[in-house]
Amino acid sequence: MGIEARGWGVRLPGRRAWALRGLDLRIEPGERVLLVGRSGAGKSTLLTALAGLLDSATTETQGSLLVGGGLPREAAAGTGLLLQDPESQLVMGRAGDDVAFGLENLCLPTAEIPARVAEALEAVDFPYPPEHSTHALSGGEQQRLALAGTLALRPGLLLLDEPTANLDPEGAARVRAVLTRELGERLSTLVLVEHDVEPWLPLIDRVVTLTPEGVVGDSPPSRFRGEALPAPLRTPGAATGEPLLVAEAAAFRYPGSSDDAVGPVDVELRSSEALAIVGPNGSGKSTLALILGGLIAPRSGRVIATQLLAPGGRQQVVAEWPARRLARHIGSVFQDPEHQFLTGSVREELMLGPLRAGMSAARAATGAHELLERLALSHLAAANPFTLSGGEKRRLSVGTALAAAPRLLILDEPTFGQDDAGRAELRNLLAALRDEGHGICFVTHDERFVRALADRTMTLGRGA
Repeated sequence: MGIEARGWGVRLPGRRAWALRGLDLRIEPGERVLLVGRSGAGKSTLLTALAGLLDSATTETQGSLLVGGGLPREAAAGTGLLLQDPESQLVMGRAGDDVAFGLENLCLPTAEIPARVAEALEAVDFPYPPEHSTHALSGGEQQRLALAGTLALRPGLLLLDEPTANLDPEGAARVRAVLTRELGERLSTLVLVEHDVEPWLPLIDRVVTLTPEGVVGDSPPSRFRGEALPAPLRTPGAATGEPLLVAEAAAFRYPGSSDDAVGPVDVELRSSEALAIVGPNGSGKSTLALILGGLIAPRSGRVIATQLLAPGGRQQVVAEWPARRLARHIGSVFQDPEHQFLTGSVREELMLGPLRAGMSAARAATGAHELLERLALSHLAAANPFTLSGGEKRRLSVGTALAAAPRLLILDEPTFGQDDAGRAELRNLLAALRDEGHGICFVTHDERFVRALADRTMTLGRGA
């Protein structure tokens, strides 16, 4: 299916500024186009519109946007969309049922569905049987399952929003190989949003650069080169400070599972050090981050604060701390940023933690203003956090963790949705905090970010 936009624009509900305006773009049937641009440039909004999912009753548009010569909603049956947040795309309790859901909505003959489900799960190397619970999947496994559900539809238009953002390097390479094979077998049009550009260049025909004012660049992949993340600020392995937090044989098992999601694990988080936790999808990285942050109690073992409260202070079990103490001393960034938003505006979100930690309203407001500037969110101060782009949500979630000035920061996939400029700014911000004596612990698949920031790396494996 082909795509044609003529002077198209969209303004989302509750926003004064247009998310995208003056878009002129033509994509021929069978073309493979990579959309790039700064976070907030309107890339995800455009994919949502192409899928026919914009609410015409509450969303203002201008110009025209056509898919297959008609309105996007008229072509929805032949369109497959992989959302930026895979969890929001999973609707069934079992993996196989989730892949079958879209096929059933297309009224595919019942006898054909099991084979299509099995084919799609095998194509993405899904590591579990069809009856596996969708609630027991890691973020990367959710992303792989959501992709299987999209590919099972065999769409004429394939819309992918950061399809490898939550995957380990091996898994990301497998997804690119799957798409190369699938697109080679079917004449599908591909529109892809990715910030990690270089690995995708062999697969695509054009790179289109977006801003909120429309297309500012359109070139073949051979002429496109993304920005590189700057070199590390200092050599990893430099001397570090005192231990802030210590996990001793910490393990956790989710209800209904017969296996530990993580553990037993021993790890020490220190001041003036950035620790990267890496490993394949499903190895327990996000669960370990929740344990270290005091947000879930380990099934066995313990996590204790040593020098986090005060030098020479007595050791305390972190899982026993009240929320107010956690907010003051440990800042956590969840893998899904929406899970930690609680207020109606970006400014209020940045003030909430400090206020709960006992900070005065005036000081909390000053801190929020500084973070808005530093995180390039000032123009969104009054916006509802749930209406931000994926990259903006991630920067806000980092800001909420920083707002109460905790001595220890634990971040899960902090560079998700960020372009190279956003990665560099985040690296500079975290490195400055580390060099001021804060402890930094981050979970990531972003190898470049590890090289740019980490002083020490801990690798988890399945069953670790």
